[in-house]
Amino acid sequence: MSVATGIWPIVGSIVWGTGAFACLIAAGQLHARPEKFASARRALTFAVAVTGLWALIGALAGPGSLGTELADSLRNLGWLFALYRLFAIDGRHASLAPVRPLLAVLGFVELLQLAVELLLLGSPFGSTFADLAFHTVTLFRLLVATGGLMLVHNLYGGAAQNARLALRWPSLALAAQWGFDLNHYTVSYLLAGTLDGLVALRGIAAVAIGALIALGLRRGSESLRFSPSRAVMFQSASLMIIGAYLVFMVAIARWLSWAGQELTAELQLAFAGTAAIVLATLASSRALRARLRVTLNKHLFQHRYDYREEWLRFTRTMARVGPESGLLHERVIRAVADMTDSPAGLLLTMNEQGDLALASRWQWPTADVPALALPAAAVHAFEADRSGGFIVDLDELRGSDALPRPDWALPQQAVSDWLLAEPRAWALVPLHHFDRLVGMVVLARPALARRLDWEDFDLLRVAGQQLASYLAEQSGQEALAEAGRFDDFNRRIAFVMHDIKNLASQLSLLARNAEAHAENPEFRADMLVTLRNAADKLNALLARLSRYGTTAVESLTPVAADHVARRVVAQFKVGHRIELIQSDPCLVAGREGLLEQVLVHLVQNAIDASAADSPVFIQVACEQLHGVIEVIDAGTGMSAEFVRTGLFKPFVSTKPGGFGIGAYEARELVRAMGGRLDVESREGLGSRFTIRLPLAEAAELLNNFAAKVA
Repeated sequence: MSVATGIWPIVGSIVWGTGAFACLIAAGQLHARPEKFASARRALTFAVAVTGLWALIGALAGPGSLGTELADSLRNLGWLFALYRLFAIDGRHASLAPVRPLLAVLGFVELLQLAVELLLLGSPFGSTFADLAFHTVTLFRLLVATGGLMLVHNLYGGAAQNARLALRWPSLALAAQWGFDLNHYTVSYLLAGTLDGLVALRGIAAVAIGALIALGLRRGSESLRFSPSRAVMFQSASLMIIGAYLVFMVAIARWLSWAGQELTAELQLAFAGTAAIVLATLASSRALRARLRVTLNKHLFQHRYDYREEWLRFTRTMARVGPESGLLHERVIRAVADMTDSPAGLLLTMNEQGDLALASRWQWPTADVPALALPAAAVHAFEADRSGGFIVDLDELRGSDALPRPDWALPQQAVSDWLLAEPRAWALVPLHHFDRLVGMVVLARPALARRLDWEDFDLLRVAGQQLASYLAEQSGQEALAEAGRFDDFNRRIAFVMHDIKNLASQLSLLARNAEAHAENPEFRADMLVTLRNAADKLNALLARLSRYGTTAVESLTPVAADHVARRVVAQFKVGHRIELIQSDPCLVAGREGLLEQVLVHLVQNAIDASAADSPVFIQVACEQLHGVIEVIDAGTGMSAEFVRTGLFKPFVSTKPGGFGIGAYEARELVRAMGGRLDVESREGLGSRFTIRLPLAEAAELLNNFAAKVA
């Protein structure tokens, strides 16, 4: 035995005093909370209070005093009784026959070692048998600590799920107490004496008991969970392996020092060098690291995968953009491969014939994939799987002719020869979007080859369904883009047909009037002008095709709006009565050809909506900073609902056989020139279309101001 010297007595007094304070406070809280720990509350309160008394005596009289030793025995007896009462929380004290005998044996051992100490204290031969008594008492303490830890394990490990919520705090407290005692008495037994540091720090067990019991008494303590991350567990396992390696090295070095005699230094150096080489080789082995990861996952965790970390990594992989991230197809492969530590993969997607063809590779340039990777029969087989995506383990197919799952008929065509012949091909992960197969991921064999199990299947199945939605969304976007291109083409064709229809209407009207007025020189002159304009429009139509569907004008120039209005009136006056009732000089910013095209659309619509003898009026004026052109008719008019929802919508028209393009194109062209097209209409009274374009001078001033600001 040793005498405490130096700073350890001060440290011991502080630690033991803190433990006494924590336990006495926890005992008081336990006494005041009758709803906690059910029938075990009183026994638990007594045990915590005795622990506090033991720590208090140790702080005042010293850890090695007789009072401390007696209180230590009383503490263990109190905790053994509390342990028995804790078994009664879920009724197991009546069904577990070995519990009572083991508790009785441990209690007897504790009383026996107490008797040994008392006998030696009153015996005149106490100093003679001091070493024997120390080993005997220490051995008894080891037996009590070991048996107590076994009971704690049975208490928590065999408890129901609900009972564990209440039992975990006293179980942790007892594990801390007897775990410290086990280490302390083991060292003391091996060294045939006590260490000052361990004796001084024994009060930490009392601090842990008080803190854990108090924590268990808090409201909501049942919901508190200690769940270390897998990264921490792997790092801790690495530290444990390093520590075990160092202990092993020290033990071997000590043995060599004892056995080697004259060759001690040489043997130690040779062993250290060999061990270092072996350790470096194993540490650099990817297969060993993978095997260690699998072993830790299998034995330390309920599930192999940390689903939170897997899903976060999956999301980051799919959300990453940029040249270094790769295309979507490569990210799809990588997202699945990362889950199983696969170093490479392939993505097969549907072609136009319904077969699966290679779409992308990820770190697998040597895979020899035929043009027809998987036939349509395989696609139908996977789509018929009602479980939502059967994961194919290719190693299982290579090793047996039996089907991997009896309730699912896997056709021979579903796994082509090239997959079975490719040694790196490991698994097939189907990508299901609802009941449709949109692709398949072929995973390469990881560094540690293992059999896939249910957890791999579940995770890969869910990931495959999520990735299928990404691929389906991309396919939908491509289809929309293609439909948009076709829509743009159709819109241009519709505009062309509309312009041709307007010209055909003018020519038809001209032909009908020619029958009655062909001999009139003035009519012939107007007819020639109309024919020339129609020919010019037809020739310019092809040149304007590239502009249809766009909403921007490259440059604006000053345009005399009154002159454009006169030309439009001249075009239509042969077939219908068109009157320019106001024509003020008005120079607007725009494009002359576009403005004429807008007026042609509006005038033609006004003529179509008016009776044969009902004139159409045009007036041009300047209002403040805008030039205003109005087209007015007294035709059928339009409802407010149609003006709001249908007038400017393409392919919606009130005229039989109409395309519904004229008003829409007129508005878009006016907007492209920086103006606005307004409509006023009443059913049965007529309509007024008003074009507002910026005056050329005002537009120039605004452009100069914007350039200076920029």
